[in-house]
Amino acid sequence: MNIRSLYAATAAAGLVLTLAACGSDDSNGSGDGDASGLDLVTDGTLTVCSDVPYAPFEDFDESSPSGFTGFDIDIVQAIADGLELDLVVKDSSFDGLQSGLALNAGDCDLAASAMTITEERKANLAFSEGYYDSLQSLLVPADSGIASIADLEGKRVGVQQGTTGEAYANENVSGAEIVSFPSDAELYQALQAGQVDALLQDLPVNLTHTTDGRYTIVEEYDTDETYGLAMKKDNTALVEAVNEQLAALRDSGEYDELYDTYFSEEAAQDAAESSDG
Repeated sequence: MNIRSLYAATAAAGLVLTLAACGSDDSNGSGDGDASGLDLVTDGTLTVCSDVPYAPFEDFDESSPSGFTGFDIDIVQAIADGLELDLVVKDSSFDGLQSGLALNAGDCDLAASAMTITEERKANLAFSEGYYDSLQSLLVPADSGIASIADLEGKRVGVQQGTTGEAYANENVSGAEIVSFPSDAELYQALQAGQVDALLQDLPVNLTHTTDGRYTIVEEYDTDETYGLAMKKDNTALVEAVNEQLAALRDSGEYDELYDTYFSEEAAQDAAESSDG
């Protein structure tokens, strides 16, 4: 499957959202928010933790006001704008985010890091309504001869520590060594260096490694995963405020515009041309 059809498949999956109908009457998805009564780390500021890089969801960008870019970053920027708050983004380890450690330690108000909502994580975290539906995928070198998960016996498969991709690999990969890495950056470097034979992780992230034709996605796995924004379990006021802003983004059409920026076929083509250039 080529990159254009892969992005089209991702778009079809991602548009099946579960945002609650608790929206505001705001017609443009920003402003008119009420940040009073929110238990924030810093008054007047929405402090967000994210594991960077994990393109296209989060990446470094010195030209951006926050110093970061990506779909998740755009979403939380819109939420902060709607609540009339400044946005500060902190680079954090994913393991500390999904376990609730970073939030409970007061490092940030919210974790936005392509985090799947799971029952295990809900024991330590409160989640917003879902804002993105994802797929898992298997990325391999184009000339590897690996055509499916069944061909991984005797191979080394890279996954990101603490992720649903790691869980899926442990449950479904037979006869292979599962090797965990802290982030996608280390994963991709290991694949390039030949230290692992394949990467099993979120489809949109694997897609970013296919633009030069050296690597290809041979399978996708529908795991019924939905990403949510994570907050402390006892900060119900912030959870409600975030859900209201997400619903307003949907109602105004701004969510669709942000989505198309990263996941449309045009976005895929732009990424490929950028890589070629």
